[in-house]
Amino acid sequence: MNNWQFSQIGHSIKKHTTNEFPELANVKIAFFSVAECEGTENKCNDFSSIRKEFYNLHFEELPLLVDLGNLQLMPTKQESFKQIEKVCSILLQNNIIPFVIGGGQDISYAIYKAYVSIGRIITFTSVDNAFDLGSEEDKIHAHSYLSKMISYQPNHLFNYCNIAYQSYLESPAAIEMLDKIHFDSYRLGFVKANLFEVEPIMRNTDFLSFDISAIEHAVASANVYASPNGLDGAESCSIMRYAGLSDKVTSCGIFEYNNSLDNFGQTAKLIAQIFWYFLDGFKQRKNELNPNLNECTKYTVSFDDGLNEVQFYKSNKTGRWWIGVPFSNPEKKKKDNYFVACSYRDYEQSNQGVPPERWIKTYHKLD
Repeated sequence: MNNWQFSQIGHSIKKHTTNEFPELANVKIAFFSVAECEGTENKCNDFSSIRKEFYNLHFEELPLLVDLGNLQLMPTKQESFKQIEKVCSILLQNNIIPFVIGGGQDISYAIYKAYVSIGRIITFTSVDNAFDLGSEEDKIHAHSYLSKMISYQPNHLFNYCNIAYQSYLESPAAIEMLDKIHFDSYRLGFVKANLFEVEPIMRNTDFLSFDISAIEHAVASANVYASPNGLDGAESCSIMRYAGLSDKVTSCGIFEYNNSLDNFGQTAKLIAQIFWYFLDGFKQRKNELNPNLNECTKYTVSFDDGLNEVQFYKSNKTGRWWIGVPFSNPEKKKKDNYFVACSYRDYEQSNQGVPPERWIKTYHKLD
């Protein structure tokens, strides 16, 4: 028996045990682990060190959180993915955030399929040092799942965004291809220099998948794909806090943990702290999925051609920014605005005559 202090997570969290399954009524976040590693070189069959570190952390007024334990794998990978999809779809339909720790990052495909099964079109964001497109003929694995997600029909992927890719790990053709189909990608150097720009990215995200390969080896060594360069621990925690703050993020996963390489337990400690920061952000959500136009200041920026203008909205309550992207709304039979979270930097660039890339890419998707 653990003698948790009252303020430690282990004292308050509801857990799935051999004798009891936690009640899900009013639960906000359901955490579970998946040891599905067929599609990756990172083999993990033990998440106990992550749980131990997580349970030891102190948290004031913990959101209603349950630990569902380890998902039991099925005889085949396809069946296991179907099981992950089923669990996540049930949670999503009950407005519970699935927080998954795995296993290969190709588990993201199963979580995406959960959104497909309930008819939701989403923005998928991956924190990763590469895009994981693979080749058309590749079977689904940790380095090819994204192409399967993009090509899946019916398409439920409105947007894909990569955070912290390293350009020497990606072909110029892949970078160009993503740009041509109006997807977003942010190099590691840009993210490190402009970490605050991750906040609006997360406000546009439904599902966040965090590959710990994006973190430098010196900080997270329990990963066979780890690189000398990458995010540091504080940056990783900040990104996850932005995800927690976002009213739009409805699922999250951290992948590619290899317990056999975690000799000193430092990666387990970091993953636990990353999760803590997600909860810290979640606790401070503002119920501001889209701007309340009655509580916003509107700014209109016109461009030199005299034909185009961009409308910005700044929340008087939180100081957060959105862009209005016009589109034809068949339900209202008129032009309407699709709101895209942005930053003050977008507004500044527009005033200098540079249309925001977020506006341009979203306009093309809606056109």
